[in-house]
Amino acid sequence: MSFERIAVNHEIMGGVPCIRGTRVPVTRVLKMVAAGMSIERIRADFPQITAEDVHEALLYAAAAVAERELPLRCGA
Repeated sequence: MSFERIAVNHEIMGGVPCIRGTRVPVTRVLKMVAAGMSIERIRADFPQITAEDVHEALLYAAAAVAERELPLRCGA
């Protein structure tokens, strides 16, 4: 899968994946979504990103999780 709205540049934010053309880390957007913030609220805090940027950040995170095993606690 290709991500046109996500960029990794080692000279920007130390190579942390960001919304292309910004210094907004994908992880920041994900944390805002996880906290229950609407796309409109996220855009109010970061007007330089679009609703499409938020959606692609979610797709990027899903692809990243699919690429590796994460340590999870087993059992009930």
